[in-house]
Amino acid sequence: MTTPAPGARLPTLWRYLWAWVVGALLVVWTTLLLVAWYTGHHEAEEITDGQLEAVARLWLSVEPDKTLSIPEPIASSRSRAYVQDVAVLHWVDGELFTDTHNLAGSLGLSDPPARGFSNRVQTTGNGEVRWRVYAAPGQDEHAADFVAVLMDLDHRVDLGRDMALKLARPALLVLPLVALLLWWALRRGLSPLVRLSRDVAALDGLGGQRLDTAHRFHEFSSTVRAINTLVDSLQMQARREREFASDVAHELRTPLAALSLQASAAQHDPSPERLAQLEASALRAGHILSQLLELARAQRDGSGREAWKDVALGEAAADLIASHAQEGFESRHELSLEQPDAPVVLHVQPMLLELALRNLIENALRHTPADTQVVVEVWQSASEAGVSVSDDGQRPGAPAPVAAHSTSGLGLGLRLVQRIAEQLGATLERDTGEAPMTTRFTLRWPRPAP
Repeated sequence: MTTPAPGARLPTLWRYLWAWVVGALLVVWTTLLLVAWYTGHHEAEEITDGQLEAVARLWLSVEPDKTLSIPEPIASSRSRAYVQDVAVLHWVDGELFTDTHNLAGSLGLSDPPARGFSNRVQTTGNGEVRWRVYAAPGQDEHAADFVAVLMDLDHRVDLGRDMALKLARPALLVLPLVALLLWWALRRGLSPLVRLSRDVAALDGLGGQRLDTAHRFHEFSSTVRAINTLVDSLQMQARREREFASDVAHELRTPLAALSLQASAAQHDPSPERLAQLEASALRAGHILSQLLELARAQRDGSGREAWKDVALGEAAADLIASHAQEGFESRHELSLEQPDAPVVLHVQPMLLELALRNLIENALRHTPADTQVVVEVWQSASEAGVSVSDDGQRPGAPAPVAAHSTSGLGLGLRLVQRIAEQLGATLERDTGEAPMTTRFTLRWPRPAP
């Protein structure tokens, strides 16, 4: 797909449709001219051939006078194309009896021609003249007679042209009116779409605005619904981003404020205890920043579908428990893993899954007292699969069991897990777990129906 250059003016839909309409009118116009031209000339041929045959029959039904004078042409002017002049040659017993226009010699018609229609060429001082000839013998008492009736073919062409113009002229005069009406209809027909485009352009997606769903046309309803759905999704995403930024600021404010106070105190009393507190605050701030960087890197590397792979939850959990074994030993926490015999395989982004599980395990290690059990359990059923991290160290001031979507105040690590769960198509839930456990966080995936 070609991307237009910055600042380039895109063609309008109205001009695009109008170009197609004008093209269609030109095709209709051209076709009409061709049909009129063919029809006019075809009808002129039939009319003039019928006239020749009618004159021949009329001539054979009377007794002509051999001394008949040569008449003046009655259609010498082409402006009177419907009045066709004809010449008559009459033979009696094979002898030329009448030649109204003295054409027999120049056309080589001293003897009667073949019966029926034919064309003859006359050579004159002004060039060649083409003639249409109809020849017919007499019958009964006129059996000795033979008549040939001739017509100038140029006059017939003029007649065909005149008929074609008379056929095409009314339609040609109407077509500009049709074009004007179509132009007006296109402008009126596209005006609702233009108004909708203006409404979309003026829409403030982050300001809580939505498109008005009251439209006169059913075809716009699905478009308006789709745009409103996108706007709602954008607003929800922006709200989550603001909440996440607020959580990050809250998490960073405490260690940074502590760093400032402890650094000021260490200047007056650089005791080992002051320096240790300063180091702990710096490590906490560094840990928060590390989590943010890991999330950003995981989302960047896992933005494509090729980053999604089949991952065995048990193996991923076992690797993380092994990597936290030393930390658990130092903080006197007992880490364990429970999983079914059959591997639980999910199609996820491995880096995001690892980041979520690591945050849940570190959350249990940091926020529970010593001598606490931390159990990672992998499970699956006919409709679901998931992994949970439970502990039996009651958190000081822990609230009643709630769903994980209400993670405000639960720490940046859980907010990161919540965002990762949304991206992986999972849900994060918090409850008390099964005794003797007191807190449990669960990542739950629905399994597709077979």
